[in-house]
Amino acid sequence: MLLTELEARNFRNVRGKIACGTGLNILQGENGQGKTNWLEAIFFLASAASFRTSRPAETVLFGENEAFLRGIVKQSEGLSRELSVSLNGNSKILAVNGKRVSLPVYRNELHAVVFNADSLDIVRGGPEHRRKFLDESISAVHPPYVRTLSDYSRIIRQKNALLQSALEKGLRESEVFGQLEPWNMQLTGLASKIYKSRLRIVERLNEALAEKPFSNDSLTIRYLSSLEGKGNLEDYENLLTERLKLRLQAELLNGHALIGPHRDDLEITINGFDARRFASAGQQRTAVISLMLANISIFHSQKGEYPLFLIDDIDSELDYNRIGSLLGFLKGKTQTFITTSKTGVAEQYGRNAEVFTIKGGQISSGRSKAA
Repeated sequence: MLLTELEARNFRNVRGKIACGTGLNILQGENGQGKTNWLEAIFFLASAASFRTSRPAETVLFGENEAFLRGIVKQSEGLSRELSVSLNGNSKILAVNGKRVSLPVYRNELHAVVFNADSLDIVRGGPEHRRKFLDESISAVHPPYVRTLSDYSRIIRQKNALLQSALEKGLRESEVFGQLEPWNMQLTGLASKIYKSRLRIVERLNEALAEKPFSNDSLTIRYLSSLEGKGNLEDYENLLTERLKLRLQAELLNGHALIGPHRDDLEITINGFDARRFASAGQQRTAVISLMLANISIFHSQKGEYPLFLIDDIDSELDYNRIGSLLGFLKGKTQTFITTSKTGVAEQYGRNAEVFTIKGGQISSGRSKAA
């Protein structure tokens, strides 16, 4: 899949229209001019979400009520489709060829993977970042999974509200069990689907990582369930049902749900050592990029197409040797968009690339000596 054309209005400070190159696209400009905003616009067009905020209203230009993104996407079979996102506050209207569609349908049209400084949270941050990485990996190849996650999160919120209320009122197990049971019955079915989906994606990621796409280090991942060591995980749904009964008193004392996939984690090891505790900063960056390249490989094997790869501030995150290795690996595979505040990147790697200069949110084709 290729993004051949992009138009933006009132999305942060970006405005204008560009024709995108089929390979490497370099977005250069001084700091604060809107390079990352353009990258965010591409990601938002692909996913109907931002990689910087969970509140869409924050992406609308200050003083404006609405923002609009439009893109032309060319699929491998040669067909082109028009995607558009209209933003008004936190509400979004998604359309394909002018027809309004649901989020899962929309996300099936274009996919983008983004690497930036925050991506390092996959290794360095808390479990929620690794769970998010897995869930996004699954959703990319199976969009209906988004609904499963949404339903599970809704039930957890409702269960937590009930547990918190019971804690404040000092209710006993016998007084709460009957109210919690319907939520737990729904929760176990959804939790089992999430657990099995995550196990499958971990297996596929490890297969792709074994090919060592970006590093000679041995990188492996292992899913850590909150039920691990508590019984037979092959019978996950029944095991969770039993553990929920046993942990009811503890959940009442804490006022929130203590077990389930929302408490799980992912172990990442480099050459047998915990990447979070023992890897160098360079190894951690390489590990995150390797995970993303593994994701890209899975997406390609499933869909027959490559997603877009977006890299923000590339020369701040990687040295020139690693930039060269990464771009060399991506060449002929993904349509890639990178941002930089230095002209050296375009000078060294831009011979066969489309180079854009960004100033005050406006984008123009061609190299700029002032960038």
